[in-house]
Amino acid sequence: MRTSAVLSLVGLATAAFASDVVDLTGTTFPDFAAQDLTLIEFFAPWCGHCKALAPHYEEAATILKKDKIPIAKVDCTVESDLCSSQGVNGYPTLKVFRKGVPAEYGGTRKTDGIVSYMKKQALPAVSDVTAENHDEFKTADKVVLVAYVDESDSKTQKTFRDFADQYRDDYLFGLSTDAAAIAAANVKPPAVVMYKTFDEGRNELEGKISSDSLLTFAKEHSVPLLDEISPDNFATYAEAGIPLAYIFVPANDPKREEIVKAIEPVAREHKGKINFVWIDSNKFADHAKSLNLQEPTWPAFAIQNIQAMTKFPLDQSKTVDFATVSSFVKDFANGKIQPSIKSQKTPAVQDEPVYVLVADEFEKVVAEDKDLLVEFYAPWCGHCKKLKPTWDTLGERYSNAKSKITVAKFDATENDIPSSAGFRVAGFPTIKFKAAGSSEWISYEGDRSLESFVEFLEANATNDINSPDDEEAELEGESEVKSGRHDEL
Repeated sequence: MRTSAVLSLVGLATAAFASDVVDLTGTTFPDFAAQDLTLIEFFAPWCGHCKALAPHYEEAATILKKDKIPIAKVDCTVESDLCSSQGVNGYPTLKVFRKGVPAEYGGTRKTDGIVSYMKKQALPAVSDVTAENHDEFKTADKVVLVAYVDESDSKTQKTFRDFADQYRDDYLFGLSTDAAAIAAANVKPPAVVMYKTFDEGRNELEGKISSDSLLTFAKEHSVPLLDEISPDNFATYAEAGIPLAYIFVPANDPKREEIVKAIEPVAREHKGKINFVWIDSNKFADHAKSLNLQEPTWPAFAIQNIQAMTKFPLDQSKTVDFATVSSFVKDFANGKIQPSIKSQKTPAVQDEPVYVLVADEFEKVVAEDKDLLVEFYAPWCGHCKKLKPTWDTLGERYSNAKSKITVAKFDATENDIPSSAGFRVAGFPTIKFKAAGSSEWISYEGDRSLESFVEFLEANATNDINSPDDEEAELEGESEVKSGRHDEL
């Protein structure tokens, strides 16, 4: 009796912790990955991001099981050789496998994002839509694009299929030549309809359909008019190719909905030209700082042009309301607002071994006819602290050739890199070189020893950086004496 009770409890516990996520080993991995379509997570038990993903991954596995899309995970602290062979260098890493061939997972790490992404992967790039499956298909995802085309219009069909092949990870695509389905959609072919679960629910593209018109149409209408932005959907906005306007407001602010609602007419007026979002200022205060907004004065407003690497914060002494934001956005759209550049004060005296470069004089220093080597650093960065003695020694080495070369450091947490530089810094330290007379920046990728830096400079510098300034002046003086030249007294 007692034995059976214990067995019963064990059975209940096993059922309670049953998982639809398959645990893989080096032995079971090859056969699992060889299936038609699978998703595999490479993780470490101690990883915080992996722990956050786990419940969403479990839920997605259960949902996708009905669609016969298996999901698995590999513990890289146990299967280190397997993870190394798959090129895993961070956790969690998710990969989609088709018959053993891996591809990077491009969806979000939330349940609905995983399910949506994998369902798209399971379908052909374009699904055939008929009157029978029309209603079901157009509600199969948050954003669905259906082309309604005459059966004889092969050119439009090819254009749409080619576009779908390119953007299959982003949208769900269907094509219909069924007269009954076209009638149900109430369109005149050729036409493309976007069905979506937000805003107006439907948008139409009619007339001549090209890859350019499809891309413009998709980007303009596939994001909500004014949605919350987070790490899960940031890439969608970043890749849209148009400026992004943020309303920074605490998620728990009782007036949040009222504030956001007041800006909706502005978002509607500029739809397709500027995307609008609201963002939790309590969670993402650091992002507000990166846009040159000073916490904790909320709500606040700013526009970011991600492609141009420029930012336009609204003066935080002003109220974030319809009138103020509307006027500010119009001025931005008309090019009347200059981008904000955060900069430390220019040092009154340059008494450090290396030149202290700040944003306000970045373009002036870049324009000088000197070879320029810059370390972009963060004061809190351990690698930067470790590099400092070597960097100082490098600066001292060329201290007698300051007319030919500048070895500098740039605090990228307190200064913005001007958009004219043409690059952004993603990690610290980042080291860039620009030869005298050139506009091209070269990334330094070597080791961080003094010898390697010197070797790199000697190989890439335009000027004779090993000839000291005073020696050159002395040689010029000797030349003048020999030629009989002299200054008038």
